[in-house]
Amino acid sequence: MIQAPDLPVWAAIIVGLLLLGGAVVTLIGTLGLLRLKTFYERVHAPTLGTTLGSALVLAASMVCFTVLQSRPVAHELLIGLFVTLTTPVTLMLLARAAIYRDRSEGVLPVPPSSRVPPRDE
Repeated sequence: MIQAPDLPVWAAIIVGLLLLGGAVVTLIGTLGLLRLKTFYERVHAPTLGTTLGSALVLAASMVCFTVLQSRPVAHELLIGLFVTLTTPVTLMLLARAAIYRDRSEGVLPVPPSSRVPPRDE
């Protein structure tokens, strides 16, 4: 069942622009993953692209189904909340695991430690 013919033109334009914007932002994040050299540089681009790209796609979904059902649709807010919370947590866990591995293997360059060395008295 296709409900696209029931969508008004103004809403179809907004939904189309939001979907296109989400796809472009996600593509830019993916290109950043391919072009950057080190793991520590690569890990940021897809994380930011995924978060903003999925937010735009979810906004398009909210506009589409709100117009079709003539009432606010909020299921996408939960999806957006979960994506927004889990993506940075995954980034931090991956980066910490990579830093631990690189420090234990003695690989250079490794980001500096944020720990303050003990003071000699």
